[in-house]
Amino acid sequence: MGAARIQLTEEVLAGAVGDAWSREQVRAVVEMLIAGDGKFGPGRRLPTELKETAQRLRMLLAMQRACAELGYRKTTVHHVLERAGVSRPTFYQYFNDKEDCFVMAFDFAVERMRAHLTAAAMEGGEDWHSRLQSTLTELLRFVASEPDAARMLIVEARGANPDILQRHDALLDSLAACVDDGLKDDSSGPANAITAEGLVAGIEAVLYVRLNYGEGDGVEALLPALMSFAAPAHEGGPAVVNSPAGT
Repeated sequence: MGAARIQLTEEVLAGAVGDAWSREQVRAVVEMLIAGDGKFGPGRRLPTELKETAQRLRMLLAMQRACAELGYRKTTVHHVLERAGVSRPTFYQYFNDKEDCFVMAFDFAVERMRAHLTAAAMEGGEDWHSRLQSTLTELLRFVASEPDAARMLIVEARGANPDILQRHDALLDSLAACVDDGLKDDSSGPANAITAEGLVAGIEAVLYVRLNYGEGDGVEALLPALMSFAAPAHEGGPAVVNSPAGT
């Protein structure tokens, strides 16, 4: 029995193309792919660039899925083709080789995670504690809802090539910089770049263990523990997880 085919969602495609095409066109492309089991059949004429973007994203998602199931080392182009339902010539229209596809899949996962975390931080309120809780909540939700992408970023990147390792380290550095900026903006505590780096590294280590041992389903329950770990460095005492309004 072959591997299950990747199904591109309207939300993922819309997030990738932004306002370049209408939501109706995005929906039509997704529906055509679902109806054609990953291939575009006869029917409504749609922008070629939009269809190509959709197929490229499907192969990136297929790479994420294959690595999550098999690991980076064991994943081959064939495994990506199985999950995307495309031909080998189609794959090589978009990517040079497996590593090229992996790099693009990694970058796509970073983009999606950043978008989620940035929105959560902006909605988190004025004080550092509220923004921290909002951002950690969204991080854990991302890991739970997009486990293939999360595993690629946190687990598989460590066993990939030097280019990916550099990207992985740059991602952690940028997250630490965001935490450090948050500390600087909050006058209730001192800014400390080393503290920020330690917080990010510690949280990633916890998630790495969970994902590496296939225990990603319950990550959202880690929020109180992660808040208790993260906040003392800033506040000098255990953090309290605030309940949503009305609960």
